[in-house]
Amino acid sequence: MSIRIANISGFYGDRAAALGEILAGPRVDYITGDYLAELTMLILGRDRLKDADLGYAKTFLRHITPHLQTLAEQRVKVVVNAGGLNPAGLAAALEKAVAEAGAGLTVGWVDGDDLIARSAELGVPNAVTANAYLGAFGIADCLRAGADIVITGRVTDASVIVAPAIAEFGWERTDFDALAGAVAAGHIIECGTQATGGNYAFFDRHPIEQLLHPGFPIAEIAEDGSFAITKQPGTGGIVEVGTVTAQLLYEVTGQRYANPDVTLRLDSMTLAQDGADRVAVSGVRGEAPPATTKVATTTLGGFRNEIAFLLTGLDIEHKAALLEAQLRGALDPAPADLQFRLARTDHPDAATEAAASATLTAVAWDPDPNRVGRSFSSAAVELVLATYPGASPMAPPSKGGPYGVYQAVYVPNADVPHRAHRPDGTVVDVEPPAVVQELPADPSQPGADSAGPGGPTVRVPLGTVFGARSGDKGGSANVGVWAEDDEGYAWLRDHLTEARVRELLPEAADLPIRRYELPNLKAVNFVIEDLLGKGVAHGYRFDPQAKGLGEWLRARHVDLPVSLLPAPTEETA
Repeated sequence: MSIRIANISGFYGDRAAALGEILAGPRVDYITGDYLAELTMLILGRDRLKDADLGYAKTFLRHITPHLQTLAEQRVKVVVNAGGLNPAGLAAALEKAVAEAGAGLTVGWVDGDDLIARSAELGVPNAVTANAYLGAFGIADCLRAGADIVITGRVTDASVIVAPAIAEFGWERTDFDALAGAVAAGHIIECGTQATGGNYAFFDRHPIEQLLHPGFPIAEIAEDGSFAITKQPGTGGIVEVGTVTAQLLYEVTGQRYANPDVTLRLDSMTLAQDGADRVAVSGVRGEAPPATTKVATTTLGGFRNEIAFLLTGLDIEHKAALLEAQLRGALDPAPADLQFRLARTDHPDAATEAAASATLTAVAWDPDPNRVGRSFSSAAVELVLATYPGASPMAPPSKGGPYGVYQAVYVPNADVPHRAHRPDGTVVDVEPPAVVQELPADPSQPGADSAGPGGPTVRVPLGTVFGARSGDKGGSANVGVWAEDDEGYAWLRDHLTEARVRELLPEAADLPIRRYELPNLKAVNFVIEDLLGKGVAHGYRFDPQAKGLGEWLRARHVDLPVSLLPAPTEETA
């Protein structure tokens, strides 16, 4: 026996048509969606400051309303975390929509995650949001009580997928291997089309036509926790071992991936292609969950503004130095933090002006909005006729705006309420797990630069052979790199060391780096601490979520054994 669980959203703003596309294919048992991220929580928090009735993902209500009758007819259940900071408000709005549609669906919801009233106790007295990551058992209680749709606040991304499996198979708290399998399945499909060819390192191996409109992923989970990843037949995109590996490496750290209900051993699972657009995953192992619950907080850290200039042709660095010195001298008083980022996108003897140009971006942060408002932008613009030749701002001056700061704190599991609101109005307190562990720290493995595959080498981009996927973890970034065969992994394990990554990514040279080997995935994962400052909402780096970090690493040139290179095709021969 297995159940089919689809995803229709990987973030707040994902494809509006996804729900209809899933319902148009062969029937699934559950439809799930992930709407929450660190930046999203700050956005919803600001909504709530303006109107206490807001704080949920409004798009979900718009997207589901036209399909309520179809969901009832197909007997498909829905679980989403679109409730954000106000799951009760979204549940009430959804019940009204169900009644107006005459669909006869029942709604349950889960709360307890919102700890904003205790933010001072948590050590973050000025928090805009403070939300604990709840697990899946509250959702499962609502489903067992007959809910057709369950709305949650901040649960872990995988929990919306784990809960249906708990409800269907009757898993207990200590069924760690089965629970871990569902967490792995959830982690793979939670980001939508990233599992079906989106953001995929080897996208260029497939026809563009196949990638134009990727279908959303489906996890088929068996009672023992083993599962397969697929998609609706006839939809675009691809499901192969590489797309699944990439998503498993997304926003993780070491061999252990802690969730509120179980700790997944990322180093335990085996992936195998099981036909077209289908990957089977087996051997997943789990351990007891941690004894503490993560609470994600966001605060308004102050105000931020930026302005970018084009620099064209010769003497780019001298031009940038002149503008920087002029702007620093014009700002009195100066902002608390002022940074200049020179992006050398220029090429010598370029055939187009765009190819001959670089950009210099000035970014300012300060607790006082006046120091980074229009006065900052005006000071920069006033230099246009008095600075380097060809000076040109890339956009009109702005008044800037607030920026957020992300901080994670940890509290004992028992300190976090977890309530299931069943469709009949009954409210049930969900007890925390009784069996927990003090999560051991996975030791960082710097790696030893040993021989690995021998023979002649050629200097080529790392991505000629290896794939990568990167993302943000608060102020840190992760980049997972994987090989497609054992020989490639042997080189990766032996040569892509912590020291080598510092050389290849100079922006990380002076930052703490942790390295973890995942042999079953033929992968090595790196966590680069503090690369993103105080988190995505801080806007510290031009790529604030490190989405492109993996592709930058793949673009760096290394000496690879010729034996690892792909066989030449007619186009490359």
